[in-house]
Amino acid sequence: MSHVNVTINSRQYRMACEDGQEDRLLKLAGDLESRIGQLRGKFGEIGDQRLEVMAALVTSDELMDAQQRIRALEEELKALRDVRTAAAERARATQTAVVAALNMAAHRIEKTTQVLNRTVGGGIAIG
Repeated sequence: MSHVNVTINSRQYRMACEDGQEDRLLKLAGDLESRIGQLRGKFGEIGDQRLEVMAALVTSDELMDAQQRIRALEEELKALRDVRTAAAERARATQTAVVAALNMAAHRIEKTTQVLNRTVGGGIAIG
């Protein structure tokens, strides 16, 4: 477990985090500090606690929007996978039909060749 000093709303906090997560924690604190600063610039000095709550609500709102977009993208991905599966099944069916048609054509060519060989071999000499 590591410890990092972060600044939020111009106050220092000593925070614990998993080893290797120090930079992420610093970035998160920096983002929150920036949001609070933006709100302070927009609304003035309305109280530290109120600014912090507003920043948390803005962040929560963005998180909810992102979660909705993720769900929509997951649904779209599922639909695309279903389309891909259906297309693959159609391709397999088409391939099977083409193979059957080619086999039938080959069989007809063989029969025609046999008939021609009997006709040519039995009636006319090729020389």
